[in-house]
Amino acid sequence: MGNSYAGQLKTTRFEEVLHNSIEASLRSNNLVPRPIFSQLYLEAEQHLSSLEGGSRVDNEEEEEEGEGGLEPNSLPNPYQLHPPPEGCCTTDGFCQAGKDLRLVSISNEPIDVPAGFLLVGAKSPSLPDQLLVCAVDRRFLPDDDGHNALLGFSGNCVGCGKKGFCYFTEFSNHINLKLTTQPKKQKHLKYYLVRNAQGTLTKGPSICWKGSEFRSRQPAATTCSASLFPLDSSGPLAAFPGEPVPGTNPGVLTGAQAGPASDHASLSAAVGPAVLNGKDSPKHQQLAKNALAALPRPSALGILSNSGPPKKRHKGWSPESPSATDGGYPPSGGSRAKYEGAGVSCAPQVGLVGPASAVASGEPVSVPDNLLKICKAKPVIFKGHGNFPYLCGNLNDVVVSPLLYTCYQNSQSISRAYEQYGASAIQPISEEMQLLLTVYYLVQLAADQVPLMEDLEQIFLRSWRESHLTEIRQYQQAPQPFPAAPSAAAPVTPAQLPWLASLAASSCNDSVHVIECAYSLAEGLSEMFRLLVEGKLAKTNYVVIICACRNAAIDSCIAVTGKYQARILSESLLTPAEYQKEVNYELVTGKVDSLGAFFSTLCPEGDIDILLDKFHQENQGHIPSSLTASVTKATSLDVSGAPVCTSRHLEPRGIRPFQSAVAQKLLSHVCSIADSSTQDLDLGSFEKVDFLICIPPSEVTYQQTLFHVWHSGVLLELGLDKEHMTRQRVEQHVLKLDIEAQTKFKAFLQNSFQNPHTLFVLIHDHAHWDLVSSAVHNLYSQGDPSVGWVDRLLNCREVKEAPNIVTLHVTSFPYALQTQHTLVSPYNEIHWPASYGHASGVDLYHESKKYFGLSEFIESTLSGHSLPLLRYDSSFEAMVTALGKRFPRLHSAVIRTFVLVQHYAAALMAVSGLPQMKNYTSVETLEITQNLLSSPKQCPCGHGLMVLLRVPCSPLAAVAYERLAHVRARLALEEHFEIILGSPSSGITVGKHFVKQLKMWQKIEDAEWRPQTYLELEGLPCILIFSGMDPHGESLPRSLRYCDLRLINSSCLVRTALEQELGLAAYFVSSEVPLEKGAGNEALESDAEKLSSTDNEDEELGTEGSTSEKRSPVKRERSCSHDSASSSLSSKASGSALLGEASAQPTRPPQMEQARSPQPCGPSEEGRAPGEKLRPRAGQGPAPVLSRHSPGLAPQPDCGLRPGSQRGVQASATSSSSQLSSSGSSSSSVAPAAGMLVLQASQCSMTKACQQPPVVFLPKLVYDMVMSTDGSGLPKAASLLPSHSVMWASSFRPLLSKTMTSTEQSLYYRQWTVPRPSHMDYGNRAEGRVDGFHPRRLLLSGPPQIGKTGAYLQFLSILSRMLIRLTEVDVYDEEEINIDLREDADWHYVQLSDSWPDLELFKKLPFDYIIHDPKYDDASLICSHHQRVKSEDGGPSRKPEDLYMRRQTARMRLSKYAAYNTYHHCEQCHQYMGFHPRYQLYESSLHAFAFSYSMLGEEVQLHFIIPKSKEHHFVFSQPGGQLESMRLPLVTDKGHEYIKSPTFTPTTGRHEHGLFNLYHAMDGASHLHVLVVKEYEMAIYKKYWPNHIMLVLPSVFNSAGVGAAHFLIKELSYHNLELERNRQEELGIKPQDIWPFIVISDDSCVMWNVVDIDGAGERSREFSWSERNVSLKYIMQHIEASPNITHYALIGLRKWSGKTRRSEVREPFSRCHVHDFVILNVDLTQNVQYNQNRFTCDDVDFNLRVHSAGLLLCRFNRFSVMKKQIAVGGHRSFHITSKVSENSTAVVPAQYICAPDSKHTLLAAPAQLLLEKFLQHHSHRLFPLSLKNHGHPVLSVDCYLNLGSQISVCYVSSRPHSLNISCSDLIFSGLLLYLCDSFVGAGFLKKFHFLKGATLCVICQDRSSLRQTVVRLELEDEWQFRLRDEFQTANAREDRPLFFLTGRHI
Repeated sequence: MGNSYAGQLKTTRFEEVLHNSIEASLRSNNLVPRPIFSQLYLEAEQHLSSLEGGSRVDNEEEEEEGEGGLEPNSLPNPYQLHPPPEGCCTTDGFCQAGKDLRLVSISNEPIDVPAGFLLVGAKSPSLPDQLLVCAVDRRFLPDDDGHNALLGFSGNCVGCGKKGFCYFTEFSNHINLKLTTQPKKQKHLKYYLVRNAQGTLTKGPSICWKGSEFRSRQPAATTCSASLFPLDSSGPLAAFPGEPVPGTNPGVLTGAQAGPASDHASLSAAVGPAVLNGKDSPKHQQLAKNALAALPRPSALGILSNSGPPKKRHKGWSPESPSATDGGYPPSGGSRAKYEGAGVSCAPQVGLVGPASAVASGEPVSVPDNLLKICKAKPVIFKGHGNFPYLCGNLNDVVVSPLLYTCYQNSQSISRAYEQYGASAIQPISEEMQLLLTVYYLVQLAADQVPLMEDLEQIFLRSWRESHLTEIRQYQQAPQPFPAAPSAAAPVTPAQLPWLASLAASSCNDSVHVIECAYSLAEGLSEMFRLLVEGKLAKTNYVVIICACRNAAIDSCIAVTGKYQARILSESLLTPAEYQKEVNYELVTGKVDSLGAFFSTLCPEGDIDILLDKFHQENQGHIPSSLTASVTKATSLDVSGAPVCTSRHLEPRGIRPFQSAVAQKLLSHVCSIADSSTQDLDLGSFEKVDFLICIPPSEVTYQQTLFHVWHSGVLLELGLDKEHMTRQRVEQHVLKLDIEAQTKFKAFLQNSFQNPHTLFVLIHDHAHWDLVSSAVHNLYSQGDPSVGWVDRLLNCREVKEAPNIVTLHVTSFPYALQTQHTLVSPYNEIHWPASYGHASGVDLYHESKKYFGLSEFIESTLSGHSLPLLRYDSSFEAMVTALGKRFPRLHSAVIRTFVLVQHYAAALMAVSGLPQMKNYTSVETLEITQNLLSSPKQCPCGHGLMVLLRVPCSPLAAVAYERLAHVRARLALEEHFEIILGSPSSGITVGKHFVKQLKMWQKIEDAEWRPQTYLELEGLPCILIFSGMDPHGESLPRSLRYCDLRLINSSCLVRTALEQELGLAAYFVSSEVPLEKGAGNEALESDAEKLSSTDNEDEELGTEGSTSEKRSPVKRERSCSHDSASSSLSSKASGSALLGEASAQPTRPPQMEQARSPQPCGPSEEGRAPGEKLRPRAGQGPAPVLSRHSPGLAPQPDCGLRPGSQRGVQASATSSSSQLSSSGSSSSSVAPAAGMLVLQASQCSMTKACQQPPVVFLPKLVYDMVMSTDGSGLPKAASLLPSHSVMWASSFRPLLSKTMTSTEQSLYYRQWTVPRPSHMDYGNRAEGRVDGFHPRRLLLSGPPQIGKTGAYLQFLSILSRMLIRLTEVDVYDEEEINIDLREDADWHYVQLSDSWPDLELFKKLPFDYIIHDPKYDDASLICSHHQRVKSEDGGPSRKPEDLYMRRQTARMRLSKYAAYNTYHHCEQCHQYMGFHPRYQLYESSLHAFAFSYSMLGEEVQLHFIIPKSKEHHFVFSQPGGQLESMRLPLVTDKGHEYIKSPTFTPTTGRHEHGLFNLYHAMDGASHLHVLVVKEYEMAIYKKYWPNHIMLVLPSVFNSAGVGAAHFLIKELSYHNLELERNRQEELGIKPQDIWPFIVISDDSCVMWNVVDIDGAGERSREFSWSERNVSLKYIMQHIEASPNITHYALIGLRKWSGKTRRSEVREPFSRCHVHDFVILNVDLTQNVQYNQNRFTCDDVDFNLRVHSAGLLLCRFNRFSVMKKQIAVGGHRSFHITSKVSENSTAVVPAQYICAPDSKHTLLAAPAQLLLEKFLQHHSHRLFPLSLKNHGHPVLSVDCYLNLGSQISVCYVSSRPHSLNISCSDLIFSGLLLYLCDSFVGAGFLKKFHFLKGATLCVICQDRSSLRQTVVRLELEDEWQFRLRDEFQTANAREDRPLFFLTGRHI
């Protein structure tokens, strides 16, 4: 390292550190891998940045023990000041001179020690078990008190004798310490060395530096929390197995080790404060660390690795730094999340699995009678090591569990991750050590904590890892052939174990009691039972029984006797089914009656029921005045006079940006499955999408899903339903997984089988539910018929094998689907995106609402907000605990339910006018009932709030419902609020009065309407008693205000169960409202009442918690009160009343899971006055301090109103963000007049709901677990077992980290969890085999209630659109142009019914010079003597860039005969494409083929790439030899299964999009297809089309246009024809019999059609026709079968148009131009060439040449070709840019030419292209007289160039005997001579007549030939030239510009 400059960035290591960081984050056992930049940046003053994988070194001992990191995957960077000198020794344990310094080697050798020097032992990180001997001047060492050491160093090397080292750095280099940190003597000089009686040098007392040793070695036997086992490298217990142990030599103990319990008081004091606040305060951490002392090294226990408070240099020390609180335990004892056996108990079948070796043996032990009565709880006995005795007697009163045994076993098996290091070198942790660590762990548990197996496993792991860190590191650096010598130190022996355990337990105030047995565990158990019965273990929570008599091993067990812990653990061992059975039994047998009797004794005024009856009689017929609902107040009226609540806004239905983004992600994953080479999904073969949504058997979820599907319109979008959607149609697509599911599912499978071209998406919503394997279904069903359906239906063979079914699992808790055996590939997981980009902090998708999920609840609660959202009820918990002791036989769920119902009953009575009952309820319950009853009064319509009361156990829920309904009835509150019993099996029942209210609010006319989902209860004041062991995805309305989860089964928690309960409260908070606050509003905020949604504006949506550093500044000023003040009874002074729409539109529950998202409702909550009666929460200090702005307690006038809105009719609605600006401004202007409004003092509870999530009440256990975080900030709950149905693969696993993304968490669970045998994935695959993944299975996960339903319905829509798009194509659909220019009768081919042209008849037809192809809409007209050209405007010219954009297209469905691009995959054409997995990628060979061509003046060398499968089309000199020719068939061949003409397709820039797959177009017929590509594109085309023949053009044509390709194709084909004639002539075949045709096809021809004519009469004009799609094979075979076909030079097809007129198809054949798809006779056209220089119009040019040569061109009008619009490649791949400047600004066509030798910008483009483009757009500058003068065209000799649509040209050929039009009567307005050859002579030109002033343009290759041409053609006789009329294309000289000269006719 060596650079200690402050703040210097070590850039060279960036990649390495980045790589290590990523790897470490995935594998590290440390919670927070160090951020990359903190690894790269050296902090000033902090020179100990140890750079290993995951650790931060925070104190000296940690550095000593761990050498910087537990991460075995990243190698340390040695700290070296200078590289060692050349040739010196660098071996560990030797000095640079090569002398041995290890104590074990030289302990008996004489050592020369100078006077004043002492021998000391130095620790080397690379040899942790060795000491190196050094001689050090004693003045530089401390005295016994750790003081008076001189700064600096002086020492000698005892090996080589070198003296006088003045710097410890220099000395450490010499003795090869190889440090990773800056050398410090304090860290490395550890022990004095002394000679024993035998004269051997041994390790003596440790050197006491600065008192730190003393502090950290106080001998309290480790009673504190986690610092015993920090996550970090600080290996406290690390060294145990390898350190000497003093059982045998107790005399070694020095003074420092005396008095084991001496420090216990300070210790518990230290734990105390750190426990309760759930914070990680450095002070508490440090106290805890220091308090947690242990015996010094010789006693082998608990060496604490902490050195006092943070020193100045430890800048990195922070509350999050690895420290006391990291150890698997939460930061503190009290807020430790206990639990609940979450680890302990998550095995449903834990009772079935017994330990193999823990066989009962020896004497049976009798369990005393009445044990439960005496102890008030069933003791839970965990089997430990060795044998466990039989128990007999009263077995019902004890619980025996093998969990601890399993934990020990797991920790004994070394993980596969470490097997590579060799088993002999690295031993598992010993049994003694395990037991000792267990005792330590139990000792430090607080009184209200419960042991957790996960914690214990982590402790074992860290202890083991630290003890073997060095070996692991050595093996990593260089795998050694022999294991390192095992440490000489002895481990803990069985004899020492009881003594050490007792020592550890001695300081814990009897909470842990150790019993030592002499012979067997039986006597210890008997002793324990005796002590229990005698009451001597009243204060004891844990009894540890150890029998260490057996020679080799120990027997042990641990009994949990604490009432609280034993109750929770014993209940946690019940499976959910057993739990329900137990509760049912207690209810049915009447055991609970004693509880009721007890309650009635509590109330001094007699039984509650008697009080209720009395109250009922007194108040009969009188509703308490305090509770009159305000529905009668005519506050604001709509037109009909009904009251209107201003908070109701119609929320615009639609997809939120996040849902859209997730739908797109799903789509791209489906596409990537289709694009993969595995061919698992052939998207191209599907025409439509169908779907089935499978949901848990909950009626409410079912109705809710139907509602979402109905309102999403997805059925109409998918075409599954026509105009009128019926409920029955929707129900076909949603399946409840219950008994009736099977028939519906079979119908689905049948449907998928019958419709192979439909893609079926099987959506498994709430996919974490019911993962029970159908194989073990019978074991687990226990009368529950709904278990195992998921596996039976969704995993059946038909679903797995169907190629047209894609399964999508959707869940908020995907952990059980992320195991080692999962069917879902990690690449097929889609995680809901976090709202903010991690790096940039930019809001990725603008959302008008912010999601408030678990992490946001935790964040807002931790942030010290004045009103925490997560709370627990301490008085409720206290009562439950007390009753638990009184009624030990009742399950705690029963007790909790009865207590809570009692609290609700008392609270309702207190609020209804029996104030004395306040003492019999809790503050929290009272707050809930007050708000429940007062909320309807604050709204003109009577909108109220919902209270969710979660009672998982259905029988208990029924009890609660009956009891609350009874109380409500006696209090005459039936019309004030509804009580709804929600159970999964049944629908919702709501009273008539409330149904009426709901219908009025939602403006529903239907008399039969009843609410069917909870969402439809919006605004209804109600208590929803929500039962069912698990929520099944039911969404709750926005009016949910309290989520009472005090009854959730807290004793049996796993991550899924916990998160899904808390997910009920997830909520969308309107993020717009806070933005609107004006100054006036700010002044009125009530701190205690407010829950600002600004808290979480910038926080992530992900399940990972968000950081508190990002919170908005708005809220920092606020939180001054800690009062639960929303329990106010007074009418609330509302701060915004009338922000609403004039007519209260009904809000149907919004689409998808957004339904709960609050709608933006103006400043409302923000503007509420503080004048409210606030109840201080018990024990929480004084009432809140009112905001200093508050002018008093009187209701404040509304600040959110505009002066003009007194009537509330034009209130500024803020229902959409677009109106933010107006409402934002209005809310800041104060309107004093508003004080008169009736509404000012009331505020609808729904308005509040928009801005604040519900308040959640949790059991204390759960609250502690959720709120406690480890060092990384990860909630403790997240590190629990992820799901009941999985188990950890190994104890040797790292911890989850808060910084992990969802993807990393998934990979973590995939590596570290395995399914239990009951899990449906259990039998899936051998670990690690990739083919175990199902290719068509996807997993979508996202937080609860965030909108996943909306996302997947949107996905179905866009998938359907894409499939339709895949089966459709945009084809050009343009009418033929210039139709009206041909009128003569002799144009028509009169035999209308001919299939083939009659040669004689056809020859008589005149040639139609006019271009009719619409792509030449802007091309020059060609004059002929037939046309009657009207001299008007030929239409406006188009801008070049508009040409492509404005062409008309039509969307067509691809037929089965279409040509495809590279994206098409289907079974039939795999082999054709060469991508079939069974075949090797097609090999191909490169062949040169040369021919000479005089026009090019040289030999042309072409290259063929011929795949092996296509070699039969060619002739070679010998196999694999020289290519000789391409085989051609005979004219007389009559094969039906092959196409005779080879097809050539020139292409550029379209390797992906070109339509080269002709397999379907040719209908499977054999054909020869050659792609003609440019040399530079050869490789990419070959990659995409490996099985196609390629013709590679010479490199000189790399920048050429299509003319060059056409030219070479034709010349090559003619040359090949000659070769074939010669070859076959030898076989006796006549030359004229060889097939002379080739096809030249565009790369965008997609489909071919034929017109069927149904003529009534041969000649009649009346005929009907229809067009159908046919294969290219059909068309080719028809044309090839034409009689006399060899007499035609060029055959083509009509271009398809949807607007085809009858006249166009009436004549079957035309003699005219052909384009795009031409069949060329290379024999007849031997002397007619394509112009190789052309870029545009080369086909028109060629057609004119062919015709003028007297050859026949025939167009089959009844065949048409469709051309696909392809937006890339082709002629668009030519870009004209400046050659010199960097900027890519477009160059306009006027700049394409310039004067010769001018300073014009030179362009990077071929000269010919510049010329053609210039003439197309600017030829009016050259031919001014010709513009729109169609009667006087421009004469163009031997070529056709496009001069733009406003200029006509007349084409004449100079060749002798050529056919030209008669020009005698034409006067031309210009003359164009383009590269004219010797056929053009002066005499030829003199035949033509020109207008006076007509212009001439002569174009030549260079200036000299320009002059020669002028002279040769005697042009100066008739034309006048000026010097300035010479021009050139704007090319550089090396690009060979073209030159042209213009002149005027004299």
